[in-house]
Amino acid sequence: MAVRPRSRGRGQHFLRSNKLAEELVRAARVQPDDLVLDLGAGTGVLTGALVRAGARVVAVEIDARLAEALRGRYPQVEVRVEDVLGIPLPREPFKVVASLPFDGGTSILRRLLDPVVQLTSADVIVQWGLAEKRAAVWPSTQLSVYWGAWFELSVTRRLPRCVFAPPPSVDAALLRIVRRDKGLVAVADRRRYQAFLARGFREGPGAVVPRKLLKRCETELGFERRARARDLDARQWASLFRQGPPERSIDNIRPVA
Repeated sequence: MAVRPRSRGRGQHFLRSNKLAEELVRAARVQPDDLVLDLGAGTGVLTGALVRAGARVVAVEIDARLAEALRGRYPQVEVRVEDVLGIPLPREPFKVVASLPFDGGTSILRRLLDPVVQLTSADVIVQWGLAEKRAAVWPSTQLSVYWGAWFELSVTRRLPRCVFAPPPSVDAALLRIVRRDKGLVAVADRRRYQAFLARGFREGPGAVVPRKLLKRCETELGFERRARARDLDARQWASLFRQGPPERSIDNIRPVA
């Protein structure tokens, strides 16, 4: 049994069991020589499991004392003493297997799921509510629809609070993210698509798609005429965009939420 010390102020809750870490790494389908980031590595419960799987591991830990202990325990691992939100991400394809700080889960996912980033998959532990919201088919959110153009998100496991030290006030989930073989929207169109979704979620699908086209798409794409933005999933929104949305200015893009 491995217990990571308490880390205050960042919403960090650390896996206690090496055996559970081994199970999570197997579920992540980590292969020998895969480049894998462990974000918020702590005392290295997941780090060690990744090393034993033969991965090339980059462990990111903001606590200098814990980072130094990681270096001593796993000399083959590249350890970075940095904030997860500030690290430069690899320019080659990489995976993430990590228990993310509960206070910063969405912000970290925003970085990782930028379609220009070379992420191929991520198996991350986050708050149950965050995972449930972002992986839901309905009701959709602007952010989950945007991410869904390039990635598939699913909740693969519930993790009760008792498996962490210190225990959080809520249960957690294992959120699996896999890059699509072919995106639903071209990466080059990501800013236009972001603007399209921002207006669509603010004013409704009828604000971004001509009425005649929308009427035809209702039958072809399978949604009701009076459907609200949240009633359309990632594939339906991407299809509306691909079928000829008018060019719109991207000067007033609102943050995806």
